[in-house]
Amino acid sequence: MKLHLRKPIVFFDLETTGVDICKDRIVEISMLKVMPSGEEILKTRRINPTVPIPIESSMIHKIYDDDVADCPTFAQLARSLDDFLKGCDLGGFNLIKFDIPLLAEEFLRADIDWDIENRAIVDVCRIFHQMEQRTLSAAYKFYCDKTLENAHSAEADTIATYEILKSQVAVYEGVPLPGAENTADFPVKNDMQALHKFTFQKTVDLCGRIVYNANGEEVFNFGKHKNVSVVEVLRREPSYYDWMMKGDFPLYTKKVLTRIKLRGALRQTAL
Repeated sequence: MKLHLRKPIVFFDLETTGVDICKDRIVEISMLKVMPSGEEILKTRRINPTVPIPIESSMIHKIYDDDVADCPTFAQLARSLDDFLKGCDLGGFNLIKFDIPLLAEEFLRADIDWDIENRAIVDVCRIFHQMEQRTLSAAYKFYCDKTLENAHSAEADTIATYEILKSQVAVYEGVPLPGAENTADFPVKNDMQALHKFTFQKTVDLCGRIVYNANGEEVFNFGKHKNVSVVEVLRREPSYYDWMMKGDFPLYTKKVLTRIKLRGALRQTAL
């Protein structure tokens, strides 16, 4: 089947040196851009992470230091990657918790102010877990009746994710959410904005260190100020901002924190 697209969507997957968003680096990125016309453009690049790849990670994705020694760094590729993603919605498997935050960190390290505003984010993993409850290989077998060869290869995982989403839409369009009180609620539609609403968990800073409370206010989601308004904490304890900016927090979190701080300062000036 063909996805109904208002604008291009890029399915992507990362292979990395590890799972720490602040410290780890990308060693391979595969991106499949699907155009509203149905045209598909696949790009896969290996990247020199500029740090050693732990053997535990290499054993999973089969990419070793020697394989990327002569590859370009992310900083060298950043501009072309940003251009490829411009104006596109984003899709992937578990991309909300890991791939997007890590990609944002890499862009910020390369001095590119990459953001996800005005993009639909479609997480195939969340559709799968909420509608069937299960890994990418299992999803591929379940939805596409195919065995995922070369699992943990960014390209194979990316293509499988795209095929799974098409199958999910075909299977679940018009199907109510299991256990939902309102059986007229059909969350899976062949529409990227609807799938964005169904799969995207909006946090303030991507990593969930700052989230929205029930009133839509930005609050800290960790530590001694958990559930307390960020604006209020920065007003009462200005040193907390300095502590976070010097601490081991993602660059994107620091960017968001600074934006909130500056907004609060402007409001105070206006008063």
